[in-house]
Amino acid sequence: MSEPEDNHPANPLNSTDPQSSPDLTSTAEDRALGMNRRIARRDFLNGVAYGAAALAAQASLPWGRAAAATNAAPIQSSLLGQSEASNAVMHAIRDGTYTPPKAAPTGEIYDLVVVGAGISGLAAAHEFRRLQPKARILLIDPLADVGGHAQRNTFKVGGRTVIGYGGSQSLQSPSYFSPAVKEMLHSVSIEPKKFEGYYDGDWASRRQLEPGTYFDKAVFGRSATVRRVGKAASWVPQTPLNAKARRDLTELIDAPRDYLKGRSEAEKRALLSKMTYRDYLLKTVGADPQLDTYFADSTREYFGAGTDIVGALDAWANGNPGFDGLGLSGRPDKAMSPSGRLLATDPDKYIYHFPDGNASVARALLRSLIPAAVPGQGMETLPLVNVSAARLDVSGQPVRVRLSSTAVRVRHLGDPGSAKQVQVDYVYQGETRSVVAGRVVLACWHRVIPYLTGELGAAQVGALRDQVKVPLIYTNVVLRNWRAFEKLKLEAITSPGHFWIGADLDFPVSMGGYTFAQKASDPVVLHLRRIPGGQAGQDARTQSNAGRMEMTRLTLADYERQTRRLLAGALSGADFDPARDIAAISNNRWAHGYTYEYMRPNDAYWPAGPLPITAARRGWGRVAIANSDSGAYAYTHSAIDQGVRAVRELLGASEPAVSEFPGPPVGGLKLV
Repeated sequence: MSEPEDNHPANPLNSTDPQSSPDLTSTAEDRALGMNRRIARRDFLNGVAYGAAALAAQASLPWGRAAAATNAAPIQSSLLGQSEASNAVMHAIRDGTYTPPKAAPTGEIYDLVVVGAGISGLAAAHEFRRLQPKARILLIDPLADVGGHAQRNTFKVGGRTVIGYGGSQSLQSPSYFSPAVKEMLHSVSIEPKKFEGYYDGDWASRRQLEPGTYFDKAVFGRSATVRRVGKAASWVPQTPLNAKARRDLTELIDAPRDYLKGRSEAEKRALLSKMTYRDYLLKTVGADPQLDTYFADSTREYFGAGTDIVGALDAWANGNPGFDGLGLSGRPDKAMSPSGRLLATDPDKYIYHFPDGNASVARALLRSLIPAAVPGQGMETLPLVNVSAARLDVSGQPVRVRLSSTAVRVRHLGDPGSAKQVQVDYVYQGETRSVVAGRVVLACWHRVIPYLTGELGAAQVGALRDQVKVPLIYTNVVLRNWRAFEKLKLEAITSPGHFWIGADLDFPVSMGGYTFAQKASDPVVLHLRRIPGGQAGQDARTQSNAGRMEMTRLTLADYERQTRRLLAGALSGADFDPARDIAAISNNRWAHGYTYEYMRPNDAYWPAGPLPITAARRGWGRVAIANSDSGAYAYTHSAIDQGVRAVRELLGASEPAVSEFPGPPVGGLKLV
């Protein structure tokens, strides 16, 4: 395709495919890191070999033999998430190397077909059933499991079950949830207040664990792991930063000056909204360039971008230092991104987390739709219940979920303005099949939709293509014990300039028979994350596409080597041996990860508009558009809101509108 966002290799299943088996070399470093050791990687998902169905689905397609050859490794390699097998059909359509043949009718007719079985698609199905209790519904998804980005990693180590989240992380700020979200969660037995008992908020403080920073020798000239406790003046001298950088960092944290002296608060806010945090540090504050490296990734986890993209006003909301001397009040600002406004005013603790993240939210929604697939009752049973894949797509049951199935064509049977039915074609096990629906919700990525239908105008297609996903890798490392963290008194490590943003001990959540690590000898999940991008100074969309290109180049060995290097360096001096102490590694690749969120100064149309999502998500005929893309807001509650909105549009429901960008109202910005 012509647009730069689709600048991918013509054949994504190439010889450097990152799902190929690791090339374990015999260098001295690799032997010391344990690259040649066998470890117990996670290789099953709900009792089914991960990726097997997706591989079978590709076997007879034009690229089938290549897909089978290069994707025989997910079980061994533990590269999870969006595999090349699950993306292969749409990549081939995008590249013009595959045109789906005429579909063979299945004879199936549904009241609703949902394209996408992530949380937004599940929410849409749930809302449709609420409004139409006797409706027959089919959900179609190319992945091998339900939940979209909300995936889990499960390990068995030393006789214990250890669970980690592989994607969507937590329910953030339930105080700001819309009535629709609150009611839906309640209806599937998720009560956020119960996390006050499940989440051990004092777990780290009882053990005197604090956050730390690992300075890599390759970046800073000397390796050091520094525990950040107390005033910056007490720990900054231990860092390998140069003298000016140490002075500047101490000032920024402990006693920042008014770097915009002489201006009113309104003028300061206006200036901060027009500059990046990087420019604020280097040009306004005059900080040493080493601090650019130190803070570069500090905004990525909330905003999906580094400090060369994120505005200074959002960085202030994020808690980045250097603003306390400006005299800013705590109120939100309309120029902030939605995430920035939430962070600036968030009334809730960050405790609303299942052991498997929001995979349990997906399970709860699935249980409400197909009770036989997710036995049990109550939110406390969700983390340990075994999902029955055999119960997902059973003839005759009112709701069915068809996995490893890629929708390829959506068209009304007649003029969209008057047609009574919509045909949905999909590829399953190498065959193109079709079903008929009274209505359709497209709960898939915005950029996929123009490839599914020719019924949209150029303006809407352009708006749909504006939404570029932010790539990310979530890696779960299971340690046989966490004695090194106890010895160093650390609960989390940031690693400026390193491949990984950092490594955190998992959230201390115990519920329903699942118990988080208590003794230092217990196995524990360590969560690593990377949000790859391009060169600093490039626009956000260009950087996201560069990050996706990186994912086509890196092998499992690359990820594993960087993981072992980080832990060997950061935990040195604490008797940590990566060859001995690492029990398992799972890398969850999301080439199409976070929904892109509008922010200053990158998006000049924010917040006044018109916003691309307004045109992009407009339904037509008997088709509506959902997913977090349609809210430009990468949160689970937004995905639910958008699924509910899409269904209410289809059915003409007159219930109150769901939230757009949840949070407190600010001057002139419509939030609902």
